[in-house]
Amino acid sequence: MIRATLPRRSLLKAAGLAAIAGAAASPAAAQAPTVVGTEYWAQKGDVKLFIWRKRVNDGVSGKPVMFFVHGSSFSGLAGYDLQVPGHPDYSAMDHFARLGYDVWTMDHENYGRSSRNTGTNSGILSGVADLEAAMPIVERETGRSRIFMRGQSSGAIRLGVFAMKHPERVEKIILDAFTWTGEGAPEIMRRRAAADTYRKQFYRPMNRQSFMNIFSRDDPSTFEPAVAMAMADYEAKLGDNAPSGTYLDMAVNMPMVDPAKIACPVMMIRAEHDGNSTEGELIEFFAKLPNKEKQFVMLKGSAHLAMLGKGRRRSWHVTHAFYSLPAPGEA
Repeated sequence: MIRATLPRRSLLKAAGLAAIAGAAASPAAAQAPTVVGTEYWAQKGDVKLFIWRKRVNDGVSGKPVMFFVHGSSFSGLAGYDLQVPGHPDYSAMDHFARLGYDVWTMDHENYGRSSRNTGTNSGILSGVADLEAAMPIVERETGRSRIFMRGQSSGAIRLGVFAMKHPERVEKIILDAFTWTGEGAPEIMRRRAAADTYRKQFYRPMNRQSFMNIFSRDDPSTFEPAVAMAMADYEAKLGDNAPSGTYLDMAVNMPMVDPAKIACPVMMIRAEHDGNSTEGELIEFFAKLPNKEKQFVMLKGSAHLAMLGKGRRRSWHVTHAFYSLPAPGEA
């Protein structure tokens, strides 16, 4: 049984040092609007799921709703609301809140502030059930049953399965650093070789070097080391492991998403350097998407974690452009 609990208000957070002038603009000198952070909790059986929302406190109602789905090795806040000492403007949630979105994310089971060490490996389908538990809260608080959603890495796979099961919930989706089959992709081949370990061990140990490896794996020139260390510091306060279920699924259970069953508009974002997939498999997947409102974007100078790389504003730019694209025939 899935039930939602009432929200518990958090402290207001200052949104940064400068206002964002546009989707791809650099921070301006003016004072940024204040971004409000609010936490909620959902229940999935005995599992408590942490949900996080950010928006500008300007009294405007009916804002477009955006939901970020995190990947395999870190939580929602670490991926989308990361605060990096000495390096402002790494929070995608703050950025999109300033652009006028009502922005949400969550920690999946065994990640972040959600219930941890539950004795399950938190595979892709478990993550889909987490999203199913979160959506009634989003609808209750925003009044919107169909929303924009964006998933990264295994979060993109979770989102793809969710969109197949619940087309009534998704307005547009973005699949970033997606894996369809994984055939020939270096990182997926490495996980296949370790599949027996992932079957036996539900959790993977995580330390500072683990996070550095995630960022440096594909092209070390695309990120600032301080970002990996800020993520490691945040995650260390919550636990020292990450579940192995998505790694196992990506090793032996691909494909889990059928492009022909995704009815909504889709954008696919492919970094120049990403060992989680091949360009060929993604283009084949893209061709099979039935909705002709679709885009395939390749980002030069980026790697697997494009949203947290030096070129993150380019990823933010194309995301906003896709969500704000006028409807066909609109003046």
